[in-house]
Amino acid sequence: MASIAITGASGFVGKHVLNHLSQENHNIKILIRKCKIKDQYEPNIRVIELDNLFKEKIETLKEILKDVEILIHLAWYAEPSKYLTSPLNIDCLTGTLNLAQAFAEAGGRRFIGIGTCFEYDIDQYLLSVNTPLNPKTIYAASKTSAFQLLTQILPALNVEFAWCRLFYLYGEGEDPRRLVPYIRQKLSIGEIAELTSGKQIRDFLDVQDAAKMIIEEALGSLQGATNICSGIPITVKQMAENIADHFGRRDLLKFGARPDNLIDPPCVVGIKGRLIK
Repeated sequence: MASIAITGASGFVGKHVLNHLSQENHNIKILIRKCKIKDQYEPNIRVIELDNLFKEKIETLKEILKDVEILIHLAWYAEPSKYLTSPLNIDCLTGTLNLAQAFAEAGGRRFIGIGTCFEYDIDQYLLSVNTPLNPKTIYAASKTSAFQLLTQILPALNVEFAWCRLFYLYGEGEDPRRLVPYIRQKLSIGEIAELTSGKQIRDFLDVQDAAKMIIEEALGSLQGATNICSGIPITVKQMAENIADHFGRRDLLKFGARPDNLIDPPCVVGIKGRLIK
C-alpha cells in the first residue's frame, strides 16, 4: 500500500488513473480545481480543492503533500485547438516546478511527470526515447523544459523521477471535439463525418491502457523518460474505418472533405522503451 497524490484527477487521463488506483488498497489524495459540481469519490480518496494548482504557494503545497510518497502529476492546460500555442503553458511550467520543490521538501519519494510525443523531433517519424528533442510549440517546449529541469532538480533532492510521454490517446471521457468522438457522434446519428485524406500515420492508444502504464511507472522504481504508446502504426483512415465498422457505416466517412494540415506531421509512431537516468 502506498500514499499517492494525483493532480488532474478529474481530467481525461486522470480519471482513468484514479479509477484504477482506487480499486487497490492505497491511500489516495487528489488535487483538483474548485467547481460547483461535486463528483463522488471512494472513501479512501481525500479531495483537496484548489483555486489554481499552478498559482499555489510552495508552502501551501508542501503542507498538502507532507504525507505523500508518490505524486502523479497529470494536471496541465489542454483545451483542444488552444493549448498548443497558449501562454498558459508557461504558468503550468512554473507551477510544476513549484509543485516538485514542495513535494521534495515535504519528503516525497517518487515524482511522475507527464510529457508529450511532441517534445521529440517529429520529423524523424519513429520516435524512441533516444530521438533528439525538438519542440515546435509553446506546449511542447514547456513540457520539454519541465522534463529537462526536473531531471536535474529532483535527483539532487533525493526524489525519484519518471517522465511519461503520451502519444495519441483516445477513449472514454475524451473531448467531443477530438477525432474519435467526432466520428462516433456523426455515425451514431447517421450523418457524414467529414475528414482529411486520412493518410497520416499515427500511434493510437486507448486511455485505459495508458492509465495502466502510468500506474506501472508510479508504483515501479525505474527512472527517466519513457513512451506511453502502442508502438503500432496505423493511418487515420484505418482508424476511422475501424470505428465505422462498429456501426456498419463506412459509407458515411468522407475522406478529403477537409484539407490536410500542411504542418501536420505525416507520421508519428512511438517505440517502446525508456531512457534511464
